[in-house]
Amino acid sequence: MSARLSSRVPFLRRFAAAIGLASVALAAAAAPQAVVSTPQVRAELVAHAPEGVAAGKPLELGLLIEHAPHWHTYWKNPGDSGLPTTLAFTLPAGFNPGEIRWPTPARLPIGPLMNFGYEGRVLLPVAVQVPAGFAGEALEVKLRADWLVCKEVCIPEGGDFALTLPARAATAAHAAAYAAAADATPKPAAGAQAEAQVTSDALQVRITGLPAAWHGKALQFFPETAGVLNNAAPVQGRWEGGAWSAALALDPQRSAGPVTMPAVLTAAGQGAGLEVAVQVTTAWPALAQAGPAAAPAAAATPAAPDSSNAANASATSPTPATPLPGFALALVLALAGGALLNLMPCVFPVLSLKVIGFTRHAEDRRALLAGGLAYTAGVVVSFVALAALLLALRAGGEQIGWGFQLQSPAVIATLAVLFTLIGLNLAGVFEIGSLLPSEVAAAQAKHPLVDSALTGVLAVAVASPCTAPFMAASLGVAMTLPPAQALAIFAALGLGMALPYLAASAWPQLARALPRPGPWMASFKALMAFPMFATVVWLAWVLGHQTSIDGVAALLGLLVAVAFGAWALGSPTLGRGARRGFGAVAMVLLAAALVWAVPSWRQDAVAATPGAAAGATTGRAADDAWQAWSTERVAQALAAGRPVFVDFTAAWCVTCQFNKRTTLAQAEVMAAFERKHVVLMRADWTRRDATIAAELARMQRSGVPVYALHVPGAAAPRLLSEILSVAEVTGALAQLPD
Repeated sequence: MSARLSSRVPFLRRFAAAIGLASVALAAAAAPQAVVSTPQVRAELVAHAPEGVAAGKPLELGLLIEHAPHWHTYWKNPGDSGLPTTLAFTLPAGFNPGEIRWPTPARLPIGPLMNFGYEGRVLLPVAVQVPAGFAGEALEVKLRADWLVCKEVCIPEGGDFALTLPARAATAAHAAAYAAAADATPKPAAGAQAEAQVTSDALQVRITGLPAAWHGKALQFFPETAGVLNNAAPVQGRWEGGAWSAALALDPQRSAGPVTMPAVLTAAGQGAGLEVAVQVTTAWPALAQAGPAAAPAAAATPAAPDSSNAANASATSPTPATPLPGFALALVLALAGGALLNLMPCVFPVLSLKVIGFTRHAEDRRALLAGGLAYTAGVVVSFVALAALLLALRAGGEQIGWGFQLQSPAVIATLAVLFTLIGLNLAGVFEIGSLLPSEVAAAQAKHPLVDSALTGVLAVAVASPCTAPFMAASLGVAMTLPPAQALAIFAALGLGMALPYLAASAWPQLARALPRPGPWMASFKALMAFPMFATVVWLAWVLGHQTSIDGVAALLGLLVAVAFGAWALGSPTLGRGARRGFGAVAMVLLAAALVWAVPSWRQDAVAATPGAAAGATTGRAADDAWQAWSTERVAQALAAGRPVFVDFTAAWCVTCQFNKRTTLAQAEVMAAFERKHVVLMRADWTRRDATIAAELARMQRSGVPVYALHVPGAAAPRLLSEILSVAEVTGALAQLPD
């Protein structure tokens, strides 16, 4: 056989030349703009520099958001649910952007919850300090903004913005918007004194020194610290002379106990609110869910120099190591779960490559063992690297979970191209040896171990989301361990996955039982192309859930161009001249396909597609019986006395789709749901969703599937097993009252 699987990586390098030809066009297609529009909001990067851009002159940047009717985004403290808008500016060296100057929020009641945020038109301004000596002709501004926009459902959205400001001319087109934002920004309450005492169920606040125009008016209290107050509880405030006092109900699940509690007060007819800093003069009781290490921090006295809350103090302190017996058991379970991972269908196409390698080297025990060790190293290193990246991103505040790499349309498209190339090579459409110079092909023949290691990397990239059925609880716990212990668990998981092949390569009796090489291998090699093509179909389906039908069509067009290029550049039946001619055409087609495809996979393009945005980020209902999941909807149903069953799923999760078709779609299960008046919700994690990731983390899970049965009055949902059965679901429902 002249084709070598180990040469597919150089082939991809060759194809990178085509990508380079399209780089200019791609940059233009994907360039950030000043405006990002979705069906829910219109967001624009705006600036205000009335005297130009120069040191000592005022310069403000900001995000201007115009909400569709009844949609809203959130304040710095979103309240009982939601996420604040984040702005990350990229400016030249020396330019120093400040914090967002948040306008006074409004109260946004949603069922039994109370959120704080904005409807209509709002500007989030940021003051920027211009460095001394700046003499440029223009200022290039880039911004990455992310926001959560909600109505009955919540949709995470975001965009990359860019703007060029002339340095020598005034920029004041949005002067009115900045003036309105300044008028809406809370002002410091000069001369005001605010103190509070903690009781068993309330924070007793007393504020003096407020302006005379505020006396006697009903006030609203907006805490800047989340997780302290029951925001939906009515505020019973009263005036006694010039002092306002109120009992603010504490959150039963309180997660913070600040010594100084900044807040914004508002009064009817007074425009912007007033900023006050409430000094808590009594000790906070221990947090309801705090561990032994957190209790002393929660009970800190007002004399403590750190005003941060106990929950944050606990979160930033080193995580205590897991006791050795429990950690050893976790390693054993990870090893077993990794071995069982080889039974998952999403892993089979990659493993077929290992079968070909075994049959090729069945008579060469040394080569067989070396390949097994290289494959094991590739699997273990990839698991550890992927876990380290996940831990680093989570430590940086990213709400992501295991399998996050398949939440990116670009990664899905790249894997589809790679599997297409592997399949075409196995089917004999092209031979890499026809492409490479003889010295390069000889170098490849000397390093077959690289191919085995890269096969392990590919196996992990595709297989990691399939770990949930065996490792959901263990991986969730691993995310809470110290980094060294967490990475050890993932290393054991990788070793377990590679162990059957390592054993097969090291066990002489098994190696001798393998079929001897012969002409039959050519047919077997071509047969193994079809699992690769089947995987491409699955990846295209996943991409369709993440984007739209246009995104799938763009991927298919790209794959046609890739297939033509592979044939044109590597077909053994074409002469050198024909290869050059067809190869040039292939490069042009590939560049055109990339220019067409890449914009349809961008996150802001996805968000701008009405069907894709709502379906991909908030949960695509399979039929009329299921509705999109949100914390607000769960709370509303429970408040009405109805149980809720939530299916946390993703299109790239094979186990999720198996359970959906074999258990959740069964007439017996659906009848049981209806009989018990269960509200059915789906949380679709096909694309990144910080709200879903946070909910999974709260349940100590880091991947899907997860099945949660919420019962009115219960403190926590009941979690069902990751591989569902009809008996398990109906048995759980039978325990509910009729």
